[in-house]
Amino acid sequence: MTPDHQPPPTAALHRHPYGEDRIPWAAMAGIIATVTVFAVAQGLTYPLLSFILERQGTTSTLIGLSAAMTPTGFIVSAPFIPALSRRIGAARLAILCSVLAALTLTAIACIDDAWIWMPLRFLLGFFANPLYVISETWLLSLTPASRRGRIMGLYSSIVSVGFAIGPLSLGLVGAEGWPPFMIGIAAFLACGLIVLAVTPRLPDMRHEGEAISVGGFFALAPLLLFAVFAAAAFEQILLSLFAVYGAALGSEEERIASLITCFITGNAALQIVLGRAAERFGSRRTLLFCVVVYLIGCLLLPVVFDAWLIWPLVFLWGGVSFGIYTLSLIQLGERFTGQALIAGNAAFALVWGLGGIVGSPATGVAMQLIGHQGLPLSLGLLSCVLAVLLMAKKGRD
Repeated sequence: MTPDHQPPPTAALHRHPYGEDRIPWAAMAGIIATVTVFAVAQGLTYPLLSFILERQGTTSTLIGLSAAMTPTGFIVSAPFIPALSRRIGAARLAILCSVLAALTLTAIACIDDAWIWMPLRFLLGFFANPLYVISETWLLSLTPASRRGRIMGLYSSIVSVGFAIGPLSLGLVGAEGWPPFMIGIAAFLACGLIVLAVTPRLPDMRHEGEAISVGGFFALAPLLLFAVFAAAAFEQILLSLFAVYGAALGSEEERIASLITCFITGNAALQIVLGRAAERFGSRRTLLFCVVVYLIGCLLLPVVFDAWLIWPLVFLWGGVSFGIYTLSLIQLGERFTGQALIAGNAAFALVWGLGGIVGSPATGVAMQLIGHQGLPLSLGLLSCVLAVLLMAKKGRD
């Protein structure tokens, strides 16, 4: 048996803190609200700072490097989260990080220097990541197994909408002066206040199961982490390089932007459907379905790009690409609990950051070497590897 087949000690049958079928709606609503507000802040920060840097005449290379600082902070902070949550408690850590993230964004607003922004953006990611990881861990811990698929699907959809609201809010307040920064600062502080309000209803997982590090979790579920890496790479590659692919085929910018919007819409709209499918057919089978559909989309993209079929294809692509992450989360909740669940969520955050950072540059090199079809070829190769590994694992079970 490989590590992926062995349920860890903490994944044994365990009593749900609220009873197997009872749903603690107040606590869950608070957690989902926390992550959604966090998503608004994150979705706002990326385009806001890019707009400001562009107005200052900053080079595209420096803008891209600056933007990479936040996911780098995510990656670096991930290994510290399990130990910190044990030491000071998950709720206290989440509240502390929300305040520190708000203070960091305030510093960014006060200091108008592209080079100083780099370490500050790194700190923003470093402080924001524990808030995200801990909230997701609480949600998985509180969700009854019989409803896990639909609730995690709902969660993924709402968070996707939160990320979309961030950039849209710039259309209301603009990208100049303090107003957009105040939205982000208020959002981070609101996260802390929501956690403070629902803390009495949250489980204390500090002493549940054996302590496990993020590195230790890699040995327990390597294939699950590879699926998260692939999901992050899929999303970042499409969002960052689809415009280059479309331009090479002579497509207008407005059409490309509309296709990306269609991709994001599918991302948000299909997670509940996939969650229900996981409850009915099993999370592993539904995950394999998503990967196979994504692979078929890679094969069809060059054929249907100029036809009307590109619209349903991109919509479905958006759903199944983020669905891989949603279904991986569902599997995480099925297999782990307590300290292993915290370590697993932190490991998810780490590999998501790695997938986002590695995917786009690697695909960009492929497109430079073999032309614009390097995009579907890179996506297809990654999804093919994941599909083969999932089928091989299913065959061994």
